Amino acid sequence: MRRFIVGLLAVTTLALAAACDPKDPTAGGQPDFVPAPAGQSTPASASSAPEPSVAPSPSVVPSPTKKPTSSPSPAGCPQGEYQKVVEQALATLGGYGTVTVDGKQSAADCAAIKKFQKRFDIRPVNGKAGPLTRGVSQRLLKSKPSSCNAGNALTACIDLTNQTTWIMSGGKVVYGPTVTRTGMAGYTTPTGSYTIHDRQTKNWSTDWDVWLPLWQRIVEGKGFHTTTTYIHNTSIGSHGCVNLLPGDSQKYWSTLKTGTAVKIFGRRPGT
Repeated sequence: MRRFIVGLLAVTTLALAAACDPKDPTAGGQPDFVPAPAGQSTPASASSAPEPSVAPSPSVVPSPTKKPTSSPSPAGCPQGEYQKVVEQALATLGGYGTVTVDGKQSAADCAAIKKFQKRFDIRPVNGKAGPLTRGVSQRLLKSKPSSCNAGNALTACIDLTNQTTWIMSGGKVVYGPTVTRTGMAGYTTPTGSYTIHDRQTKNWSTDWDVWLPLWQRIVEGKGFHTTTTYIHNTSIGSHGCVNLLPGDSQKYWSTLKTGTAVKIFGRRPGT
């Protein structure tokens, strides 16, 4: 009788152990691990793979990856609304690297536009062909050396219409064109032929209480000098002076001399 009871307990225990395994083949599931046939090693993924710290919830279905609405911008540069116009301008101006005129941003286009923006202090330098980048490029393209009537003498040319300036010698452009900002409404920069005089590395303006770096007087109290504000802020134009970017101002200072001819022509928009 005792032997019969012990045997009955053993059978019951085995039955309970099998029922606790959710992957028991007899319960209609699949086992987590099937022993390898004799003579074969056990796959590492089955015997030694660590368990995840948090098991994924079977009720959470990963959302599908959304397709981008447009192609990603190469080299981190956004494509501007004037992409092709700026590409064409830079290809014509030259000196900014390889540009493909197709209206599509590329890594090379991005680098060229950034170089152009840095050269003319267009902010931010982000490679985007926006309105300001387009505007500056078109102003440079429209600046014609023939409008200056410089002859063969060393001459500083100031185009009020396009708000640009350049230096000529021997009938050829030797520097520029580059951007400038001249007199605003009520303080227009006068047109005509003049010469440089009264050069000072730093001139104090008694009228406006401000230092004017690399000052080169052209006529009356008006002359070339390094801009003291953001040159592309046209709402606060000069009081008749010819504002220059720092690098351009240095070049004008080292190239022009007392007595150098200056030709001012055109008319600034809005004046």
